[in-house]
Amino acid sequence: MSVCNTTWRDLQGVALAASCGEGMLLAVVPLLAARITSDPQAVSLATTASQLPWVLFPLLVGVIIDRVRRASLLAAALTVQALACIAMALAVHTGLLSLPVLIAIAFVLVAGQVITESTRAAMVPSIVPNDALDAANSRLLLIDFGVVRFLVPPLAGFLVVWSQAAVGWIAAAATVIAVLLSFRLRGAPTTRPPGRPLREIREGLRHLVAIKLLRSITVAVSFASFAWFMGFATLALYVEHVLRLDARGYGLLLACTAVGFAGGAAMASRVIARLGPPAAMRVAVTLEIACKLLVGIVPAHWSFVAVVLGVHMAASFVWNVGSQSSRQRFTPPALLGRVLTSHRALTWGMAPLGALAGGFVAGSLGLDVVWVVAAAIQAVGVALVWHTISTTGFATARSVTAP
Repeated sequence: MSVCNTTWRDLQGVALAASCGEGMLLAVVPLLAARITSDPQAVSLATTASQLPWVLFPLLVGVIIDRVRRASLLAAALTVQALACIAMALAVHTGLLSLPVLIAIAFVLVAGQVITESTRAAMVPSIVPNDALDAANSRLLLIDFGVVRFLVPPLAGFLVVWSQAAVGWIAAAATVIAVLLSFRLRGAPTTRPPGRPLREIREGLRHLVAIKLLRSITVAVSFASFAWFMGFATLALYVEHVLRLDARGYGLLLACTAVGFAGGAAMASRVIARLGPPAAMRVAVTLEIACKLLVGIVPAHWSFVAVVLGVHMAASFVWNVGSQSSRQRFTPPALLGRVLTSHRALTWGMAPLGALAGGFVAGSLGLDVVWVVAAAIQAVGVALVWHTISTTGFATARSVTAP
């Protein structure tokens, strides 16, 4: 990574500052919604609506990433996010914060998140050497997900009790820092003339499907996303009715997933370097399936479930690093934005379906059976592509995409 050391440090700084701002504001959206209204459906609507950009925009965002200078796009999206944070603080100060205003601000913030996270991922191969992609992706995944999901939310929860407006101002300050750092990034302007958006989207999808390894990884991740959200959607009920714990117990289990996530970040690049991407990804996905199965069939005790979920999260991190690096290695730079966002759109679209299925299975068969069914579904997905996620599969992808 020393070849582009300064640019890489700047990109990490952008990611860290932006994730702090996003994580702080998104963590308090449900809390602020609950203070505005006591209607649980309305509170749920605020959270759901704020995540819609991840369903609506990824494919179009991929086209934009491949059309324009990526560093400029990153700076523009971060600026919009900073304005959204300022709008939140001003709305609180003036007493104008209503549920529609909160939903609109959160929607804009997440729309910016779709652009910034995807753009940063598309910039990585041009900043770090090919053999450093696993380490770089491990670092960015830790920042993008670890900060937003695990580190910042507890601080945001404390701040919102002290001052609702302070959350918006602090988030705005963090995002402004990200904007300033993004001005230091350098990137070659695109030389590709704009075309028809639908045709360009098809080009990205065609590459994702045509390269057998990338297609197989997307299939595996789609099944895994469906399976994980089957369990996660019912985890709170599982904690209450099966483990017999209260809200503090639920928080403890989530903390254990955070520990597993951090552990995965610490070892992912070394595991992949030691075993090679095919073997590391096979081991990781096998551990994921085994962990889900253990939660469902082993007599439940909170300490056992905590360890198993921690291991599951660590394995997932290793898989995600190998998966992301594979798309970056085996995709031409001109297509990278569209391929990355196409993969995300296809796989993340399975999450709400998995959540619905988890509720149905839990209501019909039981909360512990959900995890057994989830393990079986993911195992089917992995079995379909096991032969491709191999040394031969990686070698074939390398030969097909070699310049």
